[in-house]
Amino acid sequence: MKLLLASQSPRRKELLTSLGFDFEVVKIDCEEILPEMIRIEEAAAYLSELKAEAFRELKGDEVLLTADTVVAAEEQILGKPKDENEARHMLRMLSGKTHQVYTGISIKTVDKIYTETDVAEVEFDEITDDEINYYVQHYKPFDKAGSYGIQEWLGMAKIRKMNGSFYTIMGLPTHLVYKILNEI
Repeated sequence: MKLLLASQSPRRKELLTSLGFDFEVVKIDCEEILPEMIRIEEAAAYLSELKAEAFRELKGDEVLLTADTVVAAEEQILGKPKDENEARHMLRMLSGKTHQVYTGISIKTVDKIYTETDVAEVEFDEITDDEINYYVQHYKPFDKAGSYGIQEWLGMAKIRKMNGSFYTIMGLPTHLVYKILNEI
């Protein structure tokens, strides 16, 4: 089996390596646009499968892994922030509240796409404007859904509790990836 990872995320690369898999990173050009009426809990899986379907035809021994993470708060999907102001706004929305992190994965073989989603809940302590400014300036969370990384300063300093997989929040539900790849 030749595993292809369609992600530029350093976190996903690190996690897949830590699971013991050899893989090649590939690029997919795909517009990640959600249908207007999609349910929040279906969004990550939809985007993950959209990427898998956009990839070229696989050769016999190739297996493709795609993933997408969405953060949901106050009935809204919080994607990757466009700029510092949007990052600050998202972090204010998360401050002192519980939100959900959905990570969808798709594993594509020559004849099938396996798609699953895992969800975790995260509760933040109150985050002051000074703390938000510090985090945005020093960690530049523009490549992260919801404007934060659990493995970074904000996660260490401000997450009060979580329910679910740490790795799902980090961007790859490793337990699902391992299970499906072993079944294949």
